[in-house]
Parts: sequence; C-alpha cells; structure tokens
Amino acid sequence: MNFGILVLFVALILFGVLAFRQLSALLMAPIVSIFVLVCALFIAKDPALATAGVKTILDGLKKLFMPNASVYVTNYFLVYFVGALFGAVYQTTGAAKSIAKWLIRVSNGKYVGPIIMTITGILTYGGISGFVVFFVIYPIALQVFKAANLTRRLIPAAISAGCWTWSMYGIGSPSIQNVIPMTNLGTAATAAPIPSIVITILSYVLIFVWLEYRAGVFKKKGIFFNDITLTYQLDESEIGTDDPNEDLPNTVVAFIPIILILVLFNAPFFVNPAHATNPILPSRIGFPVETAVIFGTAVACILNFNRVKGGIGGWIKVFNKGSADSGVAILNTAIVVGFGGVVQKTQGFADLVAALKTLHMHPLFFVMITVAICAGACGSASGGMGVAFGALKQTYQELGVDFSYVHRIAATAAGTLDTLPHQGAQITLLNICKETHKEAYFDIMVTQIIIPFIACFVFIFMAMAGL
Repeated sequence: MNFGILVLFVALILFGVLAFRQLSALLMAPIVSIFVLVCALFIAKDPALATAGVKTILDGLKKLFMPNASVYVTNYFLVYFVGALFGAVYQTTGAAKSIAKWLIRVSNGKYVGPIIMTITGILTYGGISGFVVFFVIYPIALQVFKAANLTRRLIPAAISAGCWTWSMYGIGSPSIQNVIPMTNLGTAATAAPIPSIVITILSYVLIFVWLEYRAGVFKKKGIFFNDITLTYQLDESEIGTDDPNEDLPNTVVAFIPIILILVLFNAPFFVNPAHATNPILPSRIGFPVETAVIFGTAVACILNFNRVKGGIGGWIKVFNKGSADSGVAILNTAIVVGFGGVVQKTQGFADLVAALKTLHMHPLFFVMITVAICAGACGSASGGMGVAFGALKQTYQELGVDFSYVHRIAATAAGTLDTLPHQGAQITLLNICKETHKEAYFDIMVTQIIIPFIACFVFIFMAMAGL
C-alpha cells in the first residue's frame, strides 16, 4: 500500500482509539495532526507539504492546522453562539420541558427516540443548520427521555439521525449536501425524484425501527434514564425537578419562537443575489439563520421573562451559560477541522484521490465508494463532496452516469463515512449531550453509516432498473 495513504488510514484509526479512550478533541486533533506531519515530513519527505511551505511540525500546525480551524470559527461562530443562547433560554425557562411533556402526552410515552429524530429532521428540512438544531433540540430531548425513563445514551443518535440522514439527502432538502451537487453538476434539488423519495422514506423507517429496538434492549437490561454508569452525571439544574405542579409555559407559547425561526429563515423576504449566477438556486430567500435565531431567542426571552428568577441578574446567568456552551462546542469542532486541513494537504491524500480514479466497478457504485471515502478522509460530508467533485467530476461524466443519479448518490454517500469517530459535528453533539463515544457511538454508527449505505444500495438498484 502507498505509504502516504497508509499514514492517513492509521491516523483515522488513532483518532478513533483516542476518542473511545475519552481524550478531549482539543488534545486528539493536534496529537493526530502531529503524527501525520511527522510521518509526512521526516519519513516520507512529503513533496506536497514542501510545496505548501511546510518544513517543520510547527510550520504544519501554524500554516495548515490553525488556519483551517480559525476559518471555521470565523464562518460558524455566530451560528453556534445564537444556537447555544436559544438552547440555554429553553432549558432555563421550562419551555423545553413544556414541549417535552406535550410530546409525551401525545405519544403516550411511546416512540421517544423516533419523535426526537422526527422533530429534528423537520427543523433541518426547514433549513435550520444542524449546529443550531443541536442546541434547540437537546433540552427538549433530555426532558422527553426523562419523562419516558429512557437512557440518555440514545439522545445523540436520535438528534444526529434527524440532522444528517433523510433530512440531509432527501428530495428538495435545503442542506448544503443537496446544494453542492446542484452547483457542481447543474442538477435540481429534486434530482431523480422517484428513487430519492423511496430512500428518504426507507431511511426514516429504518432509523425509526432501530431507535425503538434499541430502547427495548436497554429497558430489558435495566438501563434507564438515571444510569449511574454514564461518565457524566447531570445535576438538578440541568435535568430539573419532577414537581407535578410545576408552573411551565403554555405549550403553544413554547412553540412560537421555534415556528418564528422557521418562518423567518424560509419565507421569501429578500432577492437572492446568488440566483443571478446560478438559476437553479431560489430567486428569493429568508433571513440568514443567525438573524432568524436571534429573533426567536428575543421572542422566547420576552414571552418567558418572568420565569427566570433574579430578574436581569438571572438572565445574565442564562446568557453566560449559553455563551460558554457555544465556545466549548465550536472549539471542539474547529480543532477537528484543523486536522482535516493537515490531511488534505498531504501527498497521501492526493494519492488517495488519484487511486480512487483507478477503481473498476459499476459507475453508480463508483460514485458511492469514491464520495464516501473522500468524506471519511475529510471527516466532513460537504468537504468530501467538494473534493470528490473537484477531482472526479470529469471521471463521472466519462463513465456516462446520469448526473441526476450522481447528485443523489453523492448526497447520500457523503453522509456515511464522514460519521467516523473523528467527525467534528459528532464530537460537538456528544459534548452537548455530555456523552462519550463509548456510550453513544454504536447507535450513531448504525443510524448514520449503515442505514445510509443501505439507502445507497437501494437507490442504485432502482436507478439500474431505470427508475
């Protein structure tokens, strides 16, 4: 095997091992990046790094690792910040608990995991960034799981499955994974409609069944919400009390800020300047997600102002908590993105992309495998798609693959191996949920690697049948 590719493979394994050993992402990413740089600079004398002006380990960290991490912070800090503020407000005011109790009443305490997955997916399908949805849904999920006496171990899988599966690659989805093929291939958001609808429904059903099955398994083992074996135990300020007479916000009032965010983000208030250069994109758009969430947070504060003890001083504590949560979350993700920046500049990564071009298989399987591997190497669905289309678009065209099929296969396959343990978004969610890889990753893997791969295979067989 090519030495550079082997180094990348070992690096991903090392990242996974360290993650399961509960090492902080702030340590993992630099350690594994240094491993990659040592192998590339001093063992293989990597020409790609030399071209990038990297001569020492410190050079690599300063010129590749930190710039990628800082660009991520620049691009997404406000998204994390407003999302964390919104989540803190909902957790502190009881709005999350109000919605949770309503959901429990409506569902009669059943289908807890699938309900959280569904609500998350609806918000994501509505265009709200997954990183905002994490903060919005977690306090609601926590209360729903508590009321149903179901282990917290399933919360990360339920939330992330709603964000990163059927709502991400579903037909007409506004997700970046559905937009990238549009801009690269000239396809529509509804590309390959019949098989796309089938795999969207199939993915939802399979995840629904899996979450219910796992809930039953945990209950049979006697593992419930109060699980003393979990590494991080929540205190009363995070969980809340069980007072049946607790004064909570009206459920309708609790939903108003969330509905407002969806409306502001999706309503066609403004002309979309990008439409002029890419007619496939919508001609009119709503408010930026950060602005929509700020409005939602402001309305939530106004509607629930008297529910925080201590007046202005109490609200300052709420905002301080949200701000601190956002800082930890974005750093965990940005640092992992920094590792991806190092990887993508190595000769091993270039050799990996080149090696993918030599694979011989059915064209549709070729698209699936190449996009999945690129996403896995980058630790990012969107990053992997960008690399795959940049390097392999011509190859896809030469293979004679219908670009509408390429669009949907790529969007689906990108959400498979990107969910290996080094994915930044996953680390962020686990941090928010106060869970470790060892406790929650298995269900994440099933719902976001295995099931999307099943969806890919079903899509390919339908496409081969001419649907």
